[in-house]
Amino acid sequence: VIELPINDLLDITGWELTKALRLFRKSNPPLMEWLRSGIVYYQAFSTIDQMKELSKNIFAPNSCLHHYLNMANNNFREYLQGDKVRIKKYFYVLRPVLAARWIEKYNEFPPLEFPKLLEDILPDGEVKKHIQILLKRKIDGEELDFEPKIEVINDFLNEEIIRLREYTKTLNIDIPDFTHNLDLLFRNSLEEVWK
Repeated sequence: VIELPINDLLDITGWELTKALRLFRKSNPPLMEWLRSGIVYYQAFSTIDQMKELSKNIFAPNSCLHHYLNMANNNFREYLQGDKVRIKKYFYVLRPVLAARWIEKYNEFPPLEFPKLLEDILPDGEVKKHIQILLKRKIDGEELDFEPKIEVINDFLNEEIIRLREYTKTLNIDIPDFTHNLDLLFRNSLEEVWK
């Protein structure tokens, strides 16, 4: 693990390449999200491009589902249990729940954009309407501080976390062995960087 605090505003965090490739094999969600980020500060060599190309085929739904459900469950318990909650924390639970539902629906890694997840995954109705109101308030820069919890969203999140946990128990997916591809990517990176 590489962690370099640059200044008060910027930290650099990452992994050495062999660790990154081991995490990549398991579709580590933070790594998969980094690969899909539209924000790139600096990129050298072709390693990331090779990983992006491989990521079209390397996908372990179980690993990603467990990651997103653990995140959703922990944030739900920590932030959304009182009579008054920090409204902005709903997004800390909604995004991973919608990401898990995307995986369930499409068997592929979810998009990073919350509006895209919301539009595709949730049908029109009361829950979606309340989430759209929160999203608009957030986009408008309104301070989403402590307010009474939104029961319809809390109920939806609670039910979905339970349902998705049960869904993960039904999955029995064989993941192809990408060792050869990852070894080749590693060797290509070494040759490119240290010719």
